Amino acid sequence: MKKYLCILKKSPFFQGMTDEEILSILQCVDARYRSVKNGEYIFQIGDHTTEMGLVLSGSLLAVQEDLWGRRNIITKINAGDFFGEPYAATPGSVLNVSVVACEDCEILMLNVSRLLTVCPTACTHHNRLIRNLVSVLAGKVLLFNEKVSHMSKRTTREKLLSYLSSESIKQGKRSFFIPFDRQQLADYLCVERAAMSAELSKLKKEGLLNTSRNYFELYTQKE
Repeated sequence: MKKYLCILKKSPFFQGMTDEEILSILQCVDARYRSVKNGEYIFQIGDHTTEMGLVLSGSLLAVQEDLWGRRNIITKINAGDFFGEPYAATPGSVLNVSVVACEDCEILMLNVSRLLTVCPTACTHHNRLIRNLVSVLAGKVLLFNEKVSHMSKRTTREKLLSYLSSESIKQGKRSFFIPFDRQQLADYLCVERAAMSAELSKLKKEGLLNTSRNYFELYTQKE
């Protein structure tokens, strides 16, 4: 696990911990390595889990899919991000999302029940880990609220502008990359890709933005 320490130390889950403390915690929570291929599912809707995952390399998508194959992307999970922790921390809960690799990935699975049970030595770094987990869960709530804000808009145009404005503010600049390709962006916003592409073309003609693939540059009408 030592070769992944540079990634683990950047994760908010291990914030404030030394290399030795992180390695100790990984043993404490029965950490296990897993390699997954592009398109492979880690979790599927209807599953139960006692483990949460941490992406070491590559990226995943958390998606909701219905019986007719329609897909709603909840979020993209990149290296250093966690997934599955709300379900693993709630015994008996059933997943209402699937987690699927959108490229070849390396992930670390952690036993949440071991994490939430303070070890006999009551080590300070284990207590810190539990506090960090609460912060991670709070961050997930904020991300969900952000998506709900975009989804509450009535039109494809309003959803696009809401999302792009939010990304611009989050990244602190008018020119930025988003984590989705065009189909993934359409699935995230729950709109038809053709309608979204047509709206992007209109916004470009109106001088409100410029875009190429997943790169966007936003303008105000005064510019």
